[in-house]
Amino acid sequence: MISGRFRGMYWRQLFVTAGMVLLTLILLGMTFFFASYQYVRYEKSAEIERRARDIGLRTAEYLDDTGLSSVRQLGGNREFEKRLRFAASSDVQFLICDRKGRVVLATDDALAAKTPSVALSSSITAEKSVRRDLEGERRFVVGVSAVKPGTEPVGLVFAVFTEESLDTLWRGFTAIFFATAFAVLLIAIIASSLMASHLVKPLREMVQATRQYGEGNFDIRMGDDGRTDEIGELAASFNQMADSLQLQEQQRREFISNVSHDLKTPLTTIAGYTDGILDGTIPPESERKYLEIISEESRRLSRMVRRMLDVSQIQAVDPLRNGAAFDLCESMRRVLISMEKKITDRKLDVDADIPEEPIYVFGDQDMITQVIYNLLENAAKFAREGSTLYLGLAPREGKACVTVRNLGATIPPEELPRLFDRFHKGDKSRGEDRDGVGLGLYIVKTILKQHREEIFASSEYGVTEFSFGLKIV
Repeated sequence: MISGRFRGMYWRQLFVTAGMVLLTLILLGMTFFFASYQYVRYEKSAEIERRARDIGLRTAEYLDDTGLSSVRQLGGNREFEKRLRFAASSDVQFLICDRKGRVVLATDDALAAKTPSVALSSSITAEKSVRRDLEGERRFVVGVSAVKPGTEPVGLVFAVFTEESLDTLWRGFTAIFFATAFAVLLIAIIASSLMASHLVKPLREMVQATRQYGEGNFDIRMGDDGRTDEIGELAASFNQMADSLQLQEQQRREFISNVSHDLKTPLTTIAGYTDGILDGTIPPESERKYLEIISEESRRLSRMVRRMLDVSQIQAVDPLRNGAAFDLCESMRRVLISMEKKITDRKLDVDADIPEEPIYVFGDQDMITQVIYNLLENAAKFAREGSTLYLGLAPREGKACVTVRNLGATIPPEELPRLFDRFHKGDKSRGEDRDGVGLGLYIVKTILKQHREEIFASSEYGVTEFSFGLKIV
């Protein structure tokens, strides 16, 4: 079991990387040890074979030069024995045998005493050598024939060497491998540690930041560090989330503040005038006047609560999933008819540019009708008395574009982005729009957002325009 201290992503990354590198080195080491041992053994035996053939050739030449008739006659020849011992080395000894494998001359007397004959002669020809382990000894034998090119063999030459000489060379390779493997493992651990630390650091910062967010502090942001990888994208998304949370928190506080303000006014009015009537402060002849004010404030309070409920219901509906195709032109005509009295009371004219032919769009017809109604009502409310309202519809780039325009006071550029915030009212509108609650345009934006569409607003030289589009089907 891994203790709690080592359960973090940093240690897991480090252990996994080190384990993979170590496993790879073990597998490579096993392959290297086997292959290198076989290679060293083959190269060593090939070298010894070359030396044995050279001794065999010298043996055959010496017989010809001295006129000796057989290999057995070399046994007492001191001069040849001296040359043979000179050719030997500390790890390689030579045995000169007759054709039957009986030892005639050896560079090591002890070896000759232990090995009076070598039973490999039947496997050796002038073109073929034999390599075999010597039974009962940790020795390796390479046998060749003593022959001159183009002649019959006169004897056999055996080179005997110990495995210790092989092991010495192989241990040298092994030491180099282990040193290299240790260096690779150390480098891998250091690199993995740095990489894991680089990976985990922003995650730890995010953990600390989320704890701060839980306490209501949304000012913490992730450092950029110029990263363009997935962690960099995560940090950027995290900062965007923090901005969104901070904005929502700000809007929540504004919502509470605005609700408190807008609810407090009618409630105070209703309570004050009611108490005045009950305790006799207001004379009987004035009671009807103040009862009318109480009734008006009650209706305004009811409208405000109803609008709040409308927002909640709108946000819970997916109009693209539950919607249907409908004629947008017909919806606009219905809005104009329902707004006729309010437009007439404001002494306004209407320039309606609505096509005769139907234009079908997809969505929730009731919601889109409410969007058009809210925009036209807002335009009529703030239009200059006696001016003209414009309500138009035009197909453009696969969308039906709706435009509502009025002539009145110019909205400052810095105020335009806030028009669609909840309970927001411009300074001018607070005085003029006493009945409004600041949710009409917010509802418009919410409905269009549910339809995956946007609304655009502009105001220049007293002309204020709102426009949005819906996909034509």
